[in-house]
Amino acid sequence: MAFQCQRDSYLQEFDTSVVSCVPAELKLENNGKKEKLKGFNVNLKDTILFPEGGGQPDDHGTVGGVPVLRVVRQGPEAVHFISSALEEGQEVHIKLDWQRRFDHMQQHSGQHLITALAETMFGYKTTSWELGRQRSSIELDTASVKPGEMEALEAAVNEKIRAHIPVTVNLLSIDDPAVEKVRSRGLPDDLAGPIRIIDIEGVDANMCCGTHVSNLSHLQIIKILGTEKGKKNKTNLIFIAGNRVLKYAEKSYNIEKSLTGLLKTGADEHVDAVDKLQKTVKRLQKSNLTILRDMAVLIGQNFKNKPDRGNFFTLHNKDGDNEFMNIIANEIGFQDTVIFLTVGEEKGAGLFLLAGPENIVTEVGPRVSELLQGKGAGKAGRYQGKANSLVKRAEAESLLREHSCKLTAGEE
Repeated sequence: MAFQCQRDSYLQEFDTSVVSCVPAELKLENNGKKEKLKGFNVNLKDTILFPEGGGQPDDHGTVGGVPVLRVVRQGPEAVHFISSALEEGQEVHIKLDWQRRFDHMQQHSGQHLITALAETMFGYKTTSWELGRQRSSIELDTASVKPGEMEALEAAVNEKIRAHIPVTVNLLSIDDPAVEKVRSRGLPDDLAGPIRIIDIEGVDANMCCGTHVSNLSHLQIIKILGTEKGKKNKTNLIFIAGNRVLKYAEKSYNIEKSLTGLLKTGADEHVDAVDKLQKTVKRLQKSNLTILRDMAVLIGQNFKNKPDRGNFFTLHNKDGDNEFMNIIANEIGFQDTVIFLTVGEEKGAGLFLLAGPENIVTEVGPRVSELLQGKGAGKAGRYQGKANSLVKRAEAESLLREHSCKLTAGEE
């Protein structure tokens, strides 16, 4: 079956009826967290919402005013997942998220055009592709591309766009001899109905279930951003088409404008200016580390030389690292002194080091780590790790002071 969205990719609203509606669950991933939503799987008599397939994501829209959260193909049917139930036989109005759909049409038709010309011009076959949220990629069956080939390919595809070449959809039965003459990467096992052929006049004929523009001029422009090394001796070609190129140009200009203001140089000098800044920062970081190391030695010596120094030392320093803390601990010596050091934001995340007699460190180390909402490990009189919050640093310090008093009293 060819859905209405496949017969007319430009149709944005449509009336149809509900064939079935059954309770269902949808698994979603939101910011890396998986969640399950309860709702309903709805089959419609026909639909203008494209079910994901052929490398193209599904459409967004509403059915009867209810947002559609996912559309998938199951055999000859398009299954719409929605949060509210609809009655079987109910007449419903479908509205399509046209901006998302047209973007997908531009990227998908752009992929067909790039794929066809990459094979014609250089013999690079396409083995797969992905329509991404910001940019799309085509996997080419070659370990590498030669210098100048992508520039030539970009010029060729944009020449075809300017030529105003029609794109048509033809439906063929699976046993039609013409099927053997079109490009294909195989048919799905659950294919139902006729085979759909996307024909870019004089350029390419390819089996495809997706939605496409009716003329290459609707692509506006294609920009090949570059290539990356792919899997198993393949090369990934990265591209954007249509409105994405306009957004990319606007974003790039705004970044260029901001950098010009920050660096006080023209756009052509940005790279050199940033390179100089990075080298300066590296020199300053190196100098800062040297100063911190020298400061750590002085801090340790200053405490060690105090006649009334006691057997507990604590310090928080915003700047520093594990080496800074370990230098202080080594300089003081922790066989008979409890040392508690932290670096980082006073109320935020940082690093900590607890050093002292092994029995005290072994007992108190995990409790200090817990107070600092961190993780640590220890051996040979040291316990150190990362602190997610230094807010309770004072509590940890009080705990350690209590244990240092045991040293004075001669207790274990």
